[in-house]
Amino acid sequence: MRVIYHLNSRDVRAVPSEAAWAESMGYDGVSANETAHDPFLALTLAATATSRVTLETHVAIAFPRSPMVVAYTARDLQDLSGGRFRLGLGTQVKGHIERRFSTEWRAPGPRLREYIRSLRQIWDSWDSGNRLNFSGDHYNFSLMTPFFSPGPGTHPHPPIFNAAVNAYNCRVAGEVSDGLVLHTFTSADYVRQVVRPNIAAGAMKAGRNSADVTISGGGFIVTGPNRQAINEAKLDARRRIAFYASTRTYLPVLECHGFQEICPRLHQMSLEGRWDEMGDLITDDILGAFAVVGEYDEIAPAILERYGGLVDEIGLTVAVRGNAEQGQLKSIIQAIQDSN
Repeated sequence: MRVIYHLNSRDVRAVPSEAAWAESMGYDGVSANETAHDPFLALTLAATATSRVTLETHVAIAFPRSPMVVAYTARDLQDLSGGRFRLGLGTQVKGHIERRFSTEWRAPGPRLREYIRSLRQIWDSWDSGNRLNFSGDHYNFSLMTPFFSPGPGTHPHPPIFNAAVNAYNCRVAGEVSDGLVLHTFTSADYVRQVVRPNIAAGAMKAGRNSADVTISGGGFIVTGPNRQAINEAKLDARRRIAFYASTRTYLPVLECHGFQEICPRLHQMSLEGRWDEMGDLITDDILGAFAVVGEYDEIAPAILERYGGLVDEIGLTVAVRGNAEQGQLKSIIQAIQDSN
């Protein structure tokens, strides 16, 4: 199982040293998401400081960007990194698309499928020199003169992953993507009951083998060197679980475990601005469903017990202090990787 590190730096100037550190720890990949910074810029900086790890948007929000814009950026990052870039795309939810990005919201699943197909046609046009001619319900591309084409690439096209929570976008991944990025707010039961069957359905529709679709991610991981650290990490995990559980988009994940009644309560608390209190509603049962918990010497077996055979990659980002804890982190990463 591959192990992915998520960049945490609030200051983009710290990204190169953080990425280099992650590579030295033995991680297989470094990812960046679209929260307070542009993920493509962070990975550009990471590319200059690493030589082995894959560099992944985990994820970039698709719809505020034209597929043509993303095609250029992804191609440049693939060239800069020596073929190590991986493009992860997500739809976000309606409120963010309309009110944070001021972009039109329409048919996100079909639009995402078309987005991915158009990216590949743009790249194929550059490689072959053939006329670009993509026509769909959401995107149309028919102009690409030699002046604007970077020409054939020196590396394969970047793999495309799409994020998915609902069943439809899982089918999109099975149909057109190289992989699926799980949301952190997920569980092994949800992967087993919803994610994998729908990847298989999408793959069957497209005449593909579902085993060729990589599944990346797998819930919250709560770990530390001792019980005190674990208890502190649990508080943070409860707050984050409450945040996601307050959003009705994630209701199917709660329904998988019979926890759906907590969603309207948390949603109302969020409208009232009671963010600090919301974590109190996350019981031990809810925490246990969405988080793998254990001290450093316990966490690798716990992760493998829950997600072994279900996912191909796991996200593991741990704030370690001192050489001793860094040594423990290396051992955790190696133990997960050796499970293959």
